[in-house]
Amino acid sequence: MISFGANTKVYLAAGVTDMRKSIDGLMVLAQDVLEQDPFSSHLFVFCNRLRDKIKILYWHNNGFWLLYRRLEKQRFWWPSARDYSAIEVSTRELSWLLEGLDITRVSAHKSAKYSLF
Repeated sequence: MISFGANTKVYLAAGVTDMRKSIDGLMVLAQDVLEQDPFSSHLFVFCNRLRDKIKILYWHNNGFWLLYRRLEKQRFWWPSARDYSAIEVSTRELSWLLEGLDITRVSAHKSAKYSLF
């Protein structure tokens, strides 16, 4: 089972990524384009031109996980490369994105501090 730590960050690689890239190719993108350490146990998320495929690179313990998601009818919201090279989002926002939501339009309830006593 994959578990993410509380300090795990999520980086979206803006723009288009060639989905033929495997672990080694995505590691190079994480280092050179995103300027991050692929061995950092953070999530690096990449999307194709049609925005129907996503790959996630994740280092865990002593090896990489490569997660792949393909949509049959919808498209993922994805940031343009002309605006950003990378965007850091929360793990919650990543789950929204994987569900097909536009994370720029969705927001969580603000946490309220209530006291029962």
